[in-house]
Amino acid sequence: MKTKQDLRRQNLVVARKRWPAQIDCSCVLALKELTETYRFSVLLGDLIILNKSWYVTHTGLLRLARRSRCSGIEVEPVPIFSDPSVARWAFKATVYRSTKCRGFSGYGDADPSNVSSLVTGAEMRVAETRAVNRALRKAYGIGICSVEEIGSLDEPQPHRESKKLPPQPANGNYGGPKVRDRLCQIIRQHQLDATLVKSYATDFCGVKSLREASREQVENFVEQLADRAKKDRAALLCQLNSYSASKEKEGAA
Repeated sequence: MKTKQDLRRQNLVVARKRWPAQIDCSCVLALKELTETYRFSVLLGDLIILNKSWYVTHTGLLRLARRSRCSGIEVEPVPIFSDPSVARWAFKATVYRSTKCRGFSGYGDADPSNVSSLVTGAEMRVAETRAVNRALRKAYGIGICSVEEIGSLDEPQPHRESKKLPPQPANGNYGGPKVRDRLCQIIRQHQLDATLVKSYATDFCGVKSLREASREQVENFVEQLADRAKKDRAALLCQLNSYSASKEKEGAA
């Protein structure tokens, strides 16, 4: 296990690579405190920065619970605040830090108006995740919000009456606007490094530059990336980080 000093140094290096424009002195100090207090890892996706503010992730909270030997998490629906007919759900979660703990409770809700378009239809699971996150934050005294609690991060959609763009060529546009937009959404939703994803895509498509890839190749990559991010994000992060390591070696050479 890394020492706190090693983890703090690693977190700062990774954070500056992922979000170079957002890391200022206040962010560095906050990251130091979060690292020393909770042993969060930026590399493993425990933290994400948005608008120069740190947010903890569901992954980070579960890893903290495991390190702290959490006794259990109990989740139950709250019917009075739920309406399945309009995909509105609410849950109550209770975290037990030990077998003698009386429990720390938190509530979470979700409906189509406050979730990403990528998870439309999964409002029930989102609400459960938010409830668990809030309960875990209370149990372990975490003041920063979790990224899953802040709602949709989707960019505003253009007005319906706006003029349609003419068809775009596949080459030179990463497979067209729709494919590119979906790729950007996957990167945002799963907090992936865009530069490393681009390196992975180039390798996946077997080209020197994504501009040389066909639309079909890019579409296949996006489908594969979305599937891996959903099923095994940890393994995907390890593969993406291997491209970062390769670049560092090339630079050193």
